[in-house]
Amino acid sequence: MRKMLAAVSRVLSGASQKPASRVLVASRNFANDATFEIKKCDLHRLEEGPPVTTVLTREDGLKYYRMMQTVRRMELKADQLYKQKIIRGFCHLCDGQEACCVGLEAGINPTDHLITAYRAHGFTFTRGLSVREILAELTGRKGGCAKGKGGSMHMYAKNFYGGNGIVGAQGQIFEAYNMAALWKLPCIFICENNRYGMGTSVERAAASTDYYKRGDFIPGLRVDGMDILCVREATKFAAAYCRSGKGPILMELQTYRYHGHSMSDPGVSYRTREEIQEVRSKSDPIMLLKDRMVNSNLASVEELKEIDVEVRKEIEDAAQFATADPEPPLEELGYHIYSSDPPFEVRGANQWIKFKSVS
Repeated sequence: MRKMLAAVSRVLSGASQKPASRVLVASRNFANDATFEIKKCDLHRLEEGPPVTTVLTREDGLKYYRMMQTVRRMELKADQLYKQKIIRGFCHLCDGQEACCVGLEAGINPTDHLITAYRAHGFTFTRGLSVREILAELTGRKGGCAKGKGGSMHMYAKNFYGGNGIVGAQGQIFEAYNMAALWKLPCIFICENNRYGMGTSVERAAASTDYYKRGDFIPGLRVDGMDILCVREATKFAAAYCRSGKGPILMELQTYRYHGHSMSDPGVSYRTREEIQEVRSKSDPIMLLKDRMVNSNLASVEELKEIDVEVRKEIEDAAQFATADPEPPLEELGYHIYSSDPPFEVRGANQWIKFKSVS
């Protein structure tokens, strides 16, 4: 044994003394794509629905993973900033629901228009705004996507009309269903069913929880909203249906929010911590995509960890900007009421205070 160790030592010693003529690089060949089975959608007034198998490319998988991880980390940073009282007012977080916003964007075109209610941070990001602009809007800074004047519930981007701060403002939904069906509008109505309306479970609130059937005369789909591939394929199907001239369609995305309704809601008075943990351990959208990619040789654990590190740095840099950027000056309070009107005066809290509005 000693002779063997001595021989190995001499070999290694000799190797270290000679300049290397060749360098061995450990490499791994990843698959370009993989085919996965996905959950069949429940259908209403449809003879056929989205496919039950789909192909995921390595490129798309890495993109989806980064986007979902960015939304997750952004929301967790918003939680931290809120608890530090840097973010004020209402704040609705969407961690747990990342497959909805990322999967939806993967199934439509950038030129399509998207309207949402609150819990809109993820959609704001997938529509093309940066984390810096979103966090700066949450902290009320000039570099925010609405110049720091909109906050959590009023974020906007090109072809994105996000945030509606009035609970129940979407109450005209049945009238909208009717008009869309009469005019055969190319509109996808989406219900993000995260199982709770504020603090009330859907079972306690609705005699029928088949929300995908609520359109009645409008066809509907019930989709696994925790699986980004299910959401993507269902969205592609729904978009193709609308573009073909058949009129509107309704999608119910069954998902789950990890936080409470808003930051003022601890989220555990009407559901148990065990329930939340069970969803995290069995149905987390990021975990599901990660497992698929690793098990199908689309990515390695180490590669995905590198993405995690990069995302954390991006979020930290954005948070630094969102806390250091100045607040908008008071004289700009009335700016941007209209997009292309000449300047005019806006009365303040009393008739003696005047602000100028500039488009």
